[in-house]
Amino acid sequence: MATDRRKEDKHRALREQASLNPRSDAVTHPLFRDGDFFDPHDLLQVKYEMLRAVHIDKWSISEAAKAFGFSRPSVYQAQAAFEDAGLAGLIPHKTGPHSGHKLTPAVMEFLNRARVAEPAVRAERLASLVHQNFGVQVHPRSIERQFLRQKKP
Repeated sequence: MATDRRKEDKHRALREQASLNPRSDAVTHPLFRDGDFFDPHDLLQVKYEMLRAVHIDKWSISEAAKAFGFSRPSVYQAQAAFEDAGLAGLIPHKTGPHSGHKLTPAVMEFLNRARVAEPAVRAERLASLVHQNFGVQVHPRSIERQFLRQKKP
């Protein structure tokens, strides 16, 4: 019972850190099927052991990909990430933009001045002004979110 609870807690933590292996059932390597230490749900651990199998045990890329539940291109990507950044390179990163990348400091300064000049101006109007002045299409909700971020301490 306590062991199940610990596993649930670990899986929750892995999910929060974006390190929960979504294809844990595809991991067929015996280390991950027979023991308590190796967890097929731990994406970082699976990737590391896959690379170790290729570099130390001299497995082929195809063998390692199959045994650890990855595609061949994923093995090459993991190798490159590990060579570039070590173990930290294997930690998954959130994909896509992490902020309003179109809302540069110059655009935000423009938007802030527009709001000071006309406090009741709507985000739709601001998006139109950004497009006219900067040639950039910005969704009104992106502008609203950026203003909310500015308010936070």
